[in-house]
Amino acid sequence: MTALLALFAMASTAPDTDRAAVDLQRAEEIVVTARTEGSDEYTVKAQSTATRLPLSLRQTPQSLSVVTRAQIEDFQLNDVNALLATVPGVNVQAQESDRFYYSARGFDIQTFQVDGIGLPFAFEVQTGSIDTAIYDHVEVVRGAPGLLSSTGNPSAVINFVRKRPARTFQASTSAQYGSFDSLRLDADVSVPLTRDGSIRARAVGAYSDADSYLDRYGLRRWTGYGIVEADLGPNTVASAGYGYQDHQSRGAMWGALPLYYTDGTRIDLPRSANTGPDWAGWNVVDRQIFGDVTHQFGHGWTAKISAIRRAVSERDTLFYVYGNPVKGLPGGVDTLGTADTTDDIAVRSYPGAFDAEGRDLTIDAYVSGKAKLFGRDHDVMIGVNRGTRRYRQGSAYDYDQVGVVLPIATVFDGSFREPVFPDFTPSLDTHTRRETVYGLIRLNLADPLKVMIGGNYTRAFSEGDSYGTPTSYDRKRFLPFVGATYDLGANVSAYASFATIFNPQTQFDVDNRLLKPIEGDNLEAGLKGEWFGGRLNASAAIFQARQKNTAEAAGFDTVLGRTIYRGVDATSQGIELEFGGQILPGVQATGGYTIMRIRGEDDQAVRTFVPRNTARLNITYSPPSLPALKLGASAQYQSRMYLEPAGVVSSTTGDQVRITQGRYAVLDLLTRYDLTDRVSLSANLKNVTNAKYLGGLNFDQGFYAAPRTILGTVRFNY
Repeated sequence: MTALLALFAMASTAPDTDRAAVDLQRAEEIVVTARTEGSDEYTVKAQSTATRLPLSLRQTPQSLSVVTRAQIEDFQLNDVNALLATVPGVNVQAQESDRFYYSARGFDIQTFQVDGIGLPFAFEVQTGSIDTAIYDHVEVVRGAPGLLSSTGNPSAVINFVRKRPARTFQASTSAQYGSFDSLRLDADVSVPLTRDGSIRARAVGAYSDADSYLDRYGLRRWTGYGIVEADLGPNTVASAGYGYQDHQSRGAMWGALPLYYTDGTRIDLPRSANTGPDWAGWNVVDRQIFGDVTHQFGHGWTAKISAIRRAVSERDTLFYVYGNPVKGLPGGVDTLGTADTTDDIAVRSYPGAFDAEGRDLTIDAYVSGKAKLFGRDHDVMIGVNRGTRRYRQGSAYDYDQVGVVLPIATVFDGSFREPVFPDFTPSLDTHTRRETVYGLIRLNLADPLKVMIGGNYTRAFSEGDSYGTPTSYDRKRFLPFVGATYDLGANVSAYASFATIFNPQTQFDVDNRLLKPIEGDNLEAGLKGEWFGGRLNASAAIFQARQKNTAEAAGFDTVLGRTIYRGVDATSQGIELEFGGQILPGVQATGGYTIMRIRGEDDQAVRTFVPRNTARLNITYSPPSLPALKLGASAQYQSRMYLEPAGVVSSTTGDQVRITQGRYAVLDLLTRYDLTDRVSLSANLKNVTNAKYLGGLNFDQGFYAAPRTILGTVRFNY
């Protein structure tokens, strides 16, 4: 923290930003998406995720983090989970082998954006891994994005910015091999299709296949991406592309491991424990067709229209277990070791098969520019967004194999035979639509003072049913946004912002009723600093986020085969410190620290499965005297978290059962050496101390994260 606060003290001595150069660069970035590849820097000079306006991090009145292409390649952040685990203030909760929860400031992140277009998760959970090969960088805006939250991000916006074609030929390829027979190959080629590069194309492909530290588990993933971009004139750029990913796992978990006996004591499990038999797996295919047109009218005015069509198909054959064993008894079943037990003193089987199709179409259009008033230029932006989603799911259960008592000794050996599933029966059929008008005015009231006033008006509509229960709603809401920045000097600004939260939910409670929408607000204020022409950024923020009706897991419905939820009212308050960029010659780093508390209406701790304190540090060093060498370290720390399953008490004491994951830290190391200008070798050692910890505690099951691993990489650039 001392080092971070010291950055602000540099305000009186650090050189001022070259404003004219930055303004010119931002004008160019309006037409051509900003790129970070080809640079060693760990920050960006401008972003547009928060407001659609190309603003520097210092000028944005919200907390913002960036993961550049250099950081992705240095630390081999090959999938989204590895990447987000390095971002200050973001928690990756690996609750199942193939489904993941994300949170910021204590609340769930339920949507990703790709090039600024929201793509909501099915069931508010990301199913399947996502390869990062196709992305140039990632921008994370924490707090409620009151301006653009119509796509459902009550806690943070995570925007993945795709790679774009270059005007000159470039190519790269790499091969990786590491622990547990982890193999990954990727290639990336960008070519001009015309002599002057006015039409250009790019193709990216990645293949990975790996076994696992988890017994029987393995994952194979194909990723492909192609894009063509064309200058339709001196002021117009159009692009169109296609993305594809096939995620196929084997020996996968649905749910996770039972963690405690009926008396509330923990089951001593090895890190490799897995409930998934060989035949269990998630098969998720994600296809995206997208395009956009950007036109610059002159005098600072720009218009952009974007569209994305997404189709996600799932064909899953899964095995779930529920219940808990009795400690110290034969087979861990009951006092007699027989099958006539009740559900709360036995581990039982729940196999299922699912066939699902999701179809999304989102169109977004906006115009932005400058308007002169009272002798000053002010920024104006207005846009519209329309997104539709159709999701259908069929399910199949062999009820002769549901509820079979499993001695604890056999739960983890994968011996449960594959059922003969009947034909699929329709279980979900929902259609949702969101229509939004949004706008923002950034008033230049004085040279140091900028004030933002804006918001959006959204209509959220749904019809359909889930396991026979209607999922219908029709809601309208206006969400205001206010923000301001004030320059305290050449390098430091104060800022504040207020945003509102509204997000309809798809979860059901114990009475099979659809939960009410999430409502609330986010207030934050702080300081931001920018030095060395924007190559170093830092911030200190204090925040308060309030949410009502946030879904929280409260059990499993064995009749319908889905998780039961309850709505929780909570307020999180905290402090965030963050920095990113070049802190010394040859040293690039990002990092941050978050400390917060989350309380309910009765001032009691809620959402205790979210760690209250987290820290992140990613740093690399290339000696000026030996620039071919790069050394680095990445560290992640989180404080204790725990879960008290609703209504679950110890069979011996009658006390509430509590599952606890103590505080822990994970350290990763890297070394890279450039053999030539085109060829490099690198090695990444992850979890150096071999820390053993649960990946998440969102519900009363879990599994352990990976042990120490090593990954070697050979990379060729042209």
